[in-house]
Amino acid sequence: MKIALIGATGFVGSAILNELADRKHEITAIARTPKDTANATWIAADIFNVDALAEILKDHDAVINAYNPGWTNPNIYDDFLAGSKAIQEAVKKSGVKRFITIGGAGSLYVAPDLQAVDTPDFPKEIFPGANAARHYLNIIKEEKDLDWAFFSPAFEMHAGTKTGRTGKYRLGLENPVFNDEQRSILSVEDLAVVIADEVETPKHHQVRFTAGY
Repeated sequence: MKIALIGATGFVGSAILNELADRKHEITAIARTPKDTANATWIAADIFNVDALAEILKDHDAVINAYNPGWTNPNIYDDFLAGSKAIQEAVKKSGVKRFITIGGAGSLYVAPDLQAVDTPDFPKEIFPGANAARHYLNIIKEEKDLDWAFFSPAFEMHAGTKTGRTGKYRLGLENPVFNDEQRSILSVEDLAVVIADEVETPKHHQVRFTAGY
């Protein structure tokens, strides 16, 4: 498949890139500051230039959005929302229908009518970004033209842990996937497996989903 990956240099994006490359997909890796690796065609792009981004995205089978303006960015709330909406518009203009976007775990429901981001113990330092992802989920839920899917990671996501890439996971929708120890956990390597599997064999259409062990 020919897949466009936005935010390919980030923590999540780079893991997805590696997984897709291992599966021999043709990847267009899009980033503010592109790298130069043999496993993808790298393109520098400003996501806020909707028309230019749409041209880059044309003729792909799917677009994966791993954009994140940075958790330490003091303007993360505004930048995340503006960037996400610009990317969504560019995908629509490009003519590509399949769109998978990576959001946050904070919008998962831990009780009826209670999202994790609204609980007293939710980390204050990541609240602005998590709140932005929650609000973008509400925006994309109104999207009728794209075959979109919004992925919320597990609460605990690590790289290079003992878990690493197992290729195993369980799927969920609006609620976290907890293991036997009541932990919502998934390595970033297995997050990439989830996204690659979803690209290859779509199961989620115009819904949010999540995964964990």
